[in-house]
Amino acid sequence: MARGPLIHRFMDPGDALGEILFGIIMSLTFTVGARFFLAKGEFDRNELIVGALGCNIAWGVIDAVLYVLGSTFFRSQRAHFYRALRNAPDEKSALAMVEEQFGLEDEPLNIPAEDRARLYQAIAIIGRRATPARIRVTRDDLVAAFLVFALVTFTAIPLVVPFLIFADESLAIRVANTVQVALLFIGGWRWGSYTDLAPWKVGLAVTALGIGMSMMNVLLGG
Repeated sequence: MARGPLIHRFMDPGDALGEILFGIIMSLTFTVGARFFLAKGEFDRNELIVGALGCNIAWGVIDAVLYVLGSTFFRSQRAHFYRALRNAPDEKSALAMVEEQFGLEDEPLNIPAEDRARLYQAIAIIGRRATPARIRVTRDDLVAAFLVFALVTFTAIPLVVPFLIFADESLAIRVANTVQVALLFIGGWRWGSYTDLAPWKVGLAVTALGIGMSMMNVLLGG
């Protein structure tokens, strides 16, 4: 049995880390923008906390619903393909459909043409014999949707905690920004560890991208 965090039973590591980074970037937008309000004397820590939590909760719900819709749509697409495969007029047409659907040209592997042909043939044979299952929302979809909601929502906590600890609002903003930037780097590092890329490079790239996106959101009034 494959080992790893329990969450990966329900979500791809890239999807899970993507949701975490998305939530951090949204929260960071609030604390980056807070400096402008602090400079004008219009800063309200309660409004910041409520706004950040509300934004992340709302987007957590939206992302959770979209996750379920996306998973159901993907399975529906697959079922539609296998029904079309069963109705293919001949083996040549079926093989052409399989090759189009499961093309391996972009895979990071040098697969000999004869091996690809054997794989396509095996998929065509199995697919034409199989009966597509009824498409429905599964328990795993709902668990993954809850995890999406939780990941996006909980990423607002590193923003909230400094404002509950420090009375100095400027210090609280600096601490919140520092923690969130550090989490961006850690998230990018973890993301890179699942790829062939150097984790520290991915960490730096994600950090720069997250800060840049937060600044852009603030400048555009987001």
